[in-house]
Amino acid sequence: MKLLPYFLVSFLLLSCKNQTATPETAIKDKEPEIGLITQNAMVVSAREEASRIGSDILEKGGNAFDAMIATEMALAVCYPYAGNLGGGGFIVYRTQYGELGSFDYREKAPMAASRDMYLDEEGNFISDKSKVGGLAVGVPGTVAGIFAVHEKLGSLPIEVILQPVIDLARKGYLLTESQADRYNVYGPEFENVNGEPSIYTAKFKPKLLFKNEALAQTLERIAMNGRSEFYGGETGKKLIAFLKKHKGIMTLEDLKAYEAEWREPVTFKYKDLTVISMAPPSSGGICLAQILKMIEPYPLKEYGHNSEKTIQVITEAERRAYADRSYYLGDPDFVSIPVDSLISDRYLKNRMENFSEEKATISTEMSYGNIEGYVKMLQESTETTHYSIVDQFGNAIAATTTLNAAFGSKLYVKELGFFLNNEMDDFSAKPGEPNMFGLIGGEANAIEPQKRMLSSMTPTLIEKDGKLWMSLGTPGGSTIITSVLQTILNVYEFDMSMQDAVNAPRFHHQWLPDIVQFEPDSFNRNTLEKLAKKGYTIDEVNAPVIGKVDAILVLPNGALEGGADRRGDDTAIGF
Repeated sequence: MKLLPYFLVSFLLLSCKNQTATPETAIKDKEPEIGLITQNAMVVSAREEASRIGSDILEKGGNAFDAMIATEMALAVCYPYAGNLGGGGFIVYRTQYGELGSFDYREKAPMAASRDMYLDEEGNFISDKSKVGGLAVGVPGTVAGIFAVHEKLGSLPIEVILQPVIDLARKGYLLTESQADRYNVYGPEFENVNGEPSIYTAKFKPKLLFKNEALAQTLERIAMNGRSEFYGGETGKKLIAFLKKHKGIMTLEDLKAYEAEWREPVTFKYKDLTVISMAPPSSGGICLAQILKMIEPYPLKEYGHNSEKTIQVITEAERRAYADRSYYLGDPDFVSIPVDSLISDRYLKNRMENFSEEKATISTEMSYGNIEGYVKMLQESTETTHYSIVDQFGNAIAATTTLNAAFGSKLYVKELGFFLNNEMDDFSAKPGEPNMFGLIGGEANAIEPQKRMLSSMTPTLIEKDGKLWMSLGTPGGSTIITSVLQTILNVYEFDMSMQDAVNAPRFHHQWLPDIVQFEPDSFNRNTLEKLAKKGYTIDEVNAPVIGKVDAILVLPNGALEGGADRRGDDTAIGF
């Protein structure tokens, strides 16, 4: 048990008459923090510059889909930690007419990829190969994604949308303190992996003006020549030549064959809410549905926010959902996924039958659920970024994009101005072995050529009484699903403002390892001690940040409240 040092401190504090307020008491007693309120439209993202560019596009008469493209590309400029041209992502949307949809622009395995490509001769998993360098890179989907969205739903010309992004790259942006620190930390690794210095390997200070001329030129070519510029043109050819030098297996044929896919979102009810989230190859929508449906019978509001009972019920539902994730979920173009059965009320009621309020379920004694009898079936990343947009016409999007790890594979294409992903680590390189987020993968997510790797990204929209109510999502690797879940519950069950819901302390459990992570110094000591006595392993050391949620709530009067996470430089801007 990992709580003994904390319990000693807790005991000493409790023995004093002048006891300080618990985190829960502090939250309850403080005045609600209200996020930015606007009347017409809003963009919430990880960077002020990206949110402003997206909002400006809306003020020019563009819609949420135009703003999505501008915001996505602006994050590639000013938030290269996760924003990207060399990665991928998902967008869930709702039009002003109530039409629902999503685009999957998740990366793919190259055609030359193979199931055992990260195993040595003895069958041991060589994890660094899937994390760093050319062999870790999946075929990027972001550029295809923005053009797919533009073709179906955009309104402004692509060159108009991209021009402010090009200007941002060329004229530069001011580094925040956290960003300067991050560049300084990773700079030596960039130089080591790439074998040469670059604009990202210098020494940085806050408020330094950072410019990226190479990226400005790449974006200009894309604005002029369209998606083919990236998937076969000058940019694509330079990208493949770079990867060849770094032992990558991607080819020009891989780029030319890539397509973003329109997908039917996972849609389900939680009480009087309709939740619209991402379908596979994201695990987000299915896991979110499972957890919400498993906890629905329990009176969380009566239990209280982050109380012992609330934490226990949510943890046990998370445990079961992540176990199912490991076995059933993968790329739907390659495996049959029993979506309807996995989110059915009957199946999920059965999943919670062995839950006891007296003690923790042991993950190693519990596996995926048996869906036989419910359906006939075939056997079968933390450094991400999210943004939410609601426009003046009533369109809404939730989009999450990533390079997987921080700066992805650490490969920086100097001539093109962007980093490349390391999404190949999101496959089950060896079923039963954990990836960088500790997630255990199964056969459904094994490596195959041109297959999309399983993701935890959970861009989500919510309707209430048939009208748009919320847009939200977050980075955080395996903690994405649980962060989105708790934010929804904070507003719906615990009556928080959007900003308070985003700011509230979070916890996370993912089946294996059998540990409940809590943000440090944020939870009642007595509550944690009671959970530990029931058999839960508590970890506050390894969870300094769980998610960075960016959300928009539609208020009863139709105005919008932004929730920009306090854990980052996230910013809401609108009008």
